[in-house]
Order: sequence, then C-alpha cells, then structure tokens
Amino acid sequence: MSKTFLVTGASGQLGRSVINHLLDTLKVPAAQVIATTRTPANLADLAARGVTVREADFDDQASLAKAFAGADRALVISTNELAVQGKRREQQLAAVAAARQAGVGHLLYTSMPNTEPGSPVLFAPDHYDTEQAIKASGIAYTIFRNGWYDENLFMSMPQTLASGHWYTSAGEGRISYGARDDLAAAIAAGLASDSSESTTYTLTGPQAYTTAEVAALVTEVTGKPIQVIQLSDEALTEGMKSAGLPEPIARLLVSFDAAARVGGLGMVTDTVEKLSGRKSVPLKQFLEANKAALIG
Repeated sequence: MSKTFLVTGASGQLGRSVINHLLDTLKVPAAQVIATTRTPANLADLAARGVTVREADFDDQASLAKAFAGADRALVISTNELAVQGKRREQQLAAVAAARQAGVGHLLYTSMPNTEPGSPVLFAPDHYDTEQAIKASGIAYTIFRNGWYDENLFMSMPQTLASGHWYTSAGEGRISYGARDDLAAAIAAGLASDSSESTTYTLTGPQAYTTAEVAALVTEVTGKPIQVIQLSDEALTEGMKSAGLPEPIARLLVSFDAAARVGGLGMVTDTVEKLSGRKSVPLKQFLEANKAALIG
C-alpha cells in the first residue's frame, strides 16, 4: 500500500518548496501528497496536479485532527505566530496531539538548532517544548533543526546597503547560512524516506560566516560598501525601537545576534547534502543569483 505524505503550512515558502521536491525531484505521485493550509485557495495549482489540499487551522483542534486523517508520514512546519508569546507553542502542541489522534505513523517537525534551555533566542522554548511533546507522543519522529536561511538577509540588507551601516551585536560569532531550497530538498527526502527510526538532524549551510565576512561578500557582489558597527544588545534594541520596530520584535531580532555571539548558530553539518544527495549552494553564489533582492 502506498504511503501518504502530509505537509502543513504548504502555502508558505518552506512548505511549498518541500512539496515541489516531493513531486518534481523525488517523483512522489501527487495522489500520495496531502497539503494543508489555512488558505486552500492559494494551493489551487497543487490541487490541479492531483495533490489533496485540506484546510488546517492550528487554532482549531478539530480542524487539525480532520486534516491529519489518513496521513502515514506528516511534516509539521513550525508556525510563524511570533507576535503573541506562547501562541506558537500552543499551536504546535495542538498539531502533535492531532497527529497522535489521527494515527500518524511518523511525525516530522522543523525546529531550530540548540533549543535547549539557556538559548538566547526568545522563541527557542517554543521549539524545545514541541520537541519534547513529540518525543512523549509515542510516535516515531524526525526532527529537523533548521539553521539560518540565506533568505533572511532580504529582510534587512536593502536598508543596510542604503545606509552603508550594519548594526549588530553578534561580535565575532558565526552563522552557517544555507539556502532555504537546499534545506527543503533535505526535508523532502526525509519525509519520503522509509525510515521508521526516531532521529534529530541539524540542517545547516556549508560554511559559517561572521557579520563582517557576510558584509564583505555582499559588498563584493553589489559594489556597495558596508561598515559593520558592533553594539551591545541593549543599544541595538534601542536603535531598532527608534527605527520604528515594536519592542517585542526588536528584542526577538537582537536575540538572534546574541545567539550567534555565543556560538549558537555557527555549527556546520553535511546533513543537507547527505539527505538531499546534492551539493549545497555557497553563500556567495546565492548572493550573486539574488543581487536584485539584496539591493531592494
């Protein structure tokens, strides 16, 4: 009997990429793929290809249980509910409970590196508690601890290039940047796998860089100079607030720099290449291919 593979958050960038790899790279028949989302209309193209599209609301337990029905292997992509503290945790624990209720045979989850207590990243506890709930569920599991996406640079780099200044508190801490699609290819391979063992993978890019090194690469690609200015966490938070960011968002962003500074985002593994069977895209190559998005 053919297994069915479910992906939550399928209208998001990572979810969509995972499904594309299932269908196009791994040649999984569309009839074996279930895509869930709060906005099914956004997945009309997948439905047209034969993918089963279901509505799933992480704030509605009954909706989740119905959405997970019949899935043999289910990938829960962490939600983006960051504005309200604890909301993401509640949603993800609901998804774990729904998967158990639906009889999912193998549960996969996208987490982050170093979720253990003590992480400077403010939402690390959401991931840690979700991981613990998965392990306590009795379901065989695969946890993907996703590193830093190259695409995260798009959020701030246009402003950095416009001003010529990169304000940071990361010091000499390194971040192992990786292209989202590379990680998605690895996750898709794990989802489509026949493995029933419970395991945790850390997925990263092929090399870790300091802020100064990334700035140098961006300057090389764009021709625009960047001066890296190191600040304390407190000063960086105040600067972001002065620029108009709400304090909770400012503190969250600064927590990433704090994590980088203490080595929490600098690990490098070859797991992405091993799972996907392809070479990861180097950061410079990614920057060259996305020069327009960097400049904004």
